[in-house]
Amino acid sequence: MVRIIPRDEKFGELFVEDARNMLAAAHKLEEMIGVYDRLEERIAEIRVLEHRGDEIDTEVEVRLDRAFITPFDREDIHDLVSRIDDVVDGIQEVAETFLIYGVESTTDDARRLAAILSAQAAQMNEAIGKLDSLKGLEPHLKAIHDLENEADGLSRAAVARLFHNDPEPLNVIKWRDIYIALENTIDAAEDACEVIERIVAKSA
Repeated sequence: MVRIIPRDEKFGELFVEDARNMLAAAHKLEEMIGVYDRLEERIAEIRVLEHRGDEIDTEVEVRLDRAFITPFDREDIHDLVSRIDDVVDGIQEVAETFLIYGVESTTDDARRLAAILSAQAAQMNEAIGKLDSLKGLEPHLKAIHDLENEADGLSRAAVARLFHNDPEPLNVIKWRDIYIALENTIDAAEDACEVIERIVAKSA
């Protein structure tokens, strides 16, 4: 499709940078939960990425305010970067919860949920890289939904095991909060996916 109206391609660059930043944060969290050492150092690295995500969000909003022509609806651009920001914020919250709660070791369920989130971020990164052409996005978007469905079942089962198998109430509360925070962050990634689906539908 030939573009008749010029577009500010720098929006695309910001989307790509935002997605890569989210992917880096997800990888950092997956590594932190998997290796489970140097928590303060690893959390500091995630905070840097969260701060960069905020800067990208601000850059997008500034550009929206002064741009006459935008690649997609302004509301969709705002929603996309906001949902990505929610994912990175959630990643930071999960990481900091481990430290705040003084969790001494991790679990297989936490590792799996972190891996699912990381896989979602990778699919989102691929999809946003194709956003300008609006071609080949469907497999990535479907994968994000499938991963969320997998995480939903996994987190419910993990919480159920806590209440059935762990005799220590405080430990149950800690891990329930961690699993819920992970699931909420995975849901936020699906929310970002739905914004992309809306953009695709409007462009059809």
